[in-house]
Amino acid sequence: MPDIPYATQHASNRRGLAVGLFVAIIVVGVVYVVQHLVVDLSAVRESSALPFALLGLALLIALGFEFVNGFHDTANAVATVIYTNSLDPHLAVVWSGAWNFLGVLVSSGAVAFGILQLLPVELILQVGSHAGFAMVFALLIAAILWNLGTWYLGLPSSSSHTLVGSIIGVGIMNQLISGPSGTSGVDWGQAAGVGKALLFSPVVGFVLSALLLIALKFVVRVPKLYSEPDGNEPPPFWIRALLIATCTGVSFAHGSNDGQKGMGLIMLILIGVVPTAYALNKAVTPAETDTFVAVARHASTTLAKYTQATPPDNPRAEVETYVRTHRLQPATLPALRQLTDTIADQVSLSGSMATVPQSIVDNVRNNMYVASEAIRLMEKAKTPPFAPEDAGAMDAFRLQMDHATKFIPTWVKVAVAIALGLGTMVGWKRIVVTVGEKIGKQHLTYGQGASAEAVAMLTIGMADVYGLPVSTTHVLASGVAGTMTANGSGLQRSTVRNLVLAWVLTLPASIALSAALYWVFRQVF
Repeated sequence: MPDIPYATQHASNRRGLAVGLFVAIIVVGVVYVVQHLVVDLSAVRESSALPFALLGLALLIALGFEFVNGFHDTANAVATVIYTNSLDPHLAVVWSGAWNFLGVLVSSGAVAFGILQLLPVELILQVGSHAGFAMVFALLIAAILWNLGTWYLGLPSSSSHTLVGSIIGVGIMNQLISGPSGTSGVDWGQAAGVGKALLFSPVVGFVLSALLLIALKFVVRVPKLYSEPDGNEPPPFWIRALLIATCTGVSFAHGSNDGQKGMGLIMLILIGVVPTAYALNKAVTPAETDTFVAVARHASTTLAKYTQATPPDNPRAEVETYVRTHRLQPATLPALRQLTDTIADQVSLSGSMATVPQSIVDNVRNNMYVASEAIRLMEKAKTPPFAPEDAGAMDAFRLQMDHATKFIPTWVKVAVAIALGLGTMVGWKRIVVTVGEKIGKQHLTYGQGASAEAVAMLTIGMADVYGLPVSTTHVLASGVAGTMTANGSGLQRSTVRNLVLAWVLTLPASIALSAALYWVFRQVF
């Protein structure tokens, strides 16, 4: 048997060590998730095993979406380091998966709940109903199917784009099924904001990547940086370090942004199936609960300055109508004030969020959600025109309610991080070839890869700060196209046409698919 060269054996040992470490982290994470889920569910009393079976199925599908997201979108993060031979493919996907994992763990949750605001309000409030289950299953399965189809064809389409389209499809079909009953469809105002982020981020990626490459050529006059990979030879150490750094940044940013979409859906599932365990944030301390009640009383006093009318018999229904229609009625403010007092009383009598009686915890959560959404819409419309100090009081109350209802347990973050990390380790080859060789007429150079990934990292990071969902795929692919244009390399029309076609078709296809699935699941459930 011939001897194995030392360098090859050493590289193989390093790969094995990296993979082994990553697998160990995954195993520890799985144990952590299962342990905390069992502890949370141990206090739940159900007469039937059906809710737990539905919970398990829904969680598997939600994590399946994140797994597909991992190998579909994160392949873009590793494309440049693999194509330029800066990292061994196996080591690259492990490295990217690890940074995706960390990105998910430190994410804020703002993107998660921003996505959920696209959904019809009554489906969010009644997510444990047959319509709520139909909604969750329809939009997740539609997103998974479209992602798998575009991945199979090697098209870098957007998981974010797909999920937004799936949510819109559910909203449209919900309105069509309900007819003139007054139920809501899509929050088109919120959809427009999300749509702008998805639409303009590729433009930003194209322009900034082109400008960065031009600036790089002006400042760093090293010809090697602007050459394409030479066979299987790795680039000089400093170029490898640059490309690994940008890959790391894109992976981390992708985890912190894209990972949140699955988190929000998992929280919807948990709240719908086992509200007693997850409707309210039990990590809120008694001292924080006292602050919550004080802020709620202050908000009620503030609202009293703007209305003295008698509240309606069903204040939450009146406020919910405002959230659904965005039209302020004479009864809206007195209803919101009454709902605020009700929330303060319910929490005050309980002593803390953790001790709210199981019989009313779902009701308390829904009261808070509706009140928070109403205040958010009033702030956005600047109607009624609150004085600055009064606007501050209302915003403080909204933030307190969001802290109590829009939370993500650590085990959920770990579960999503595991799914994304595992997904990163498979399915990357198709996307790598597309990014490296099929966008431009010439092969990707080191400088082009670094420029495109640096811009993608910063764009996704800024979107995460502002709670906006963006597409890693769109930003990076358009960034590579921008560098090809700036370099005078030209673009391959067939690939660009297919990319644009996938981009244009993603919304209507995912809307139609999720709408059809929602209709089917409404009959099934």
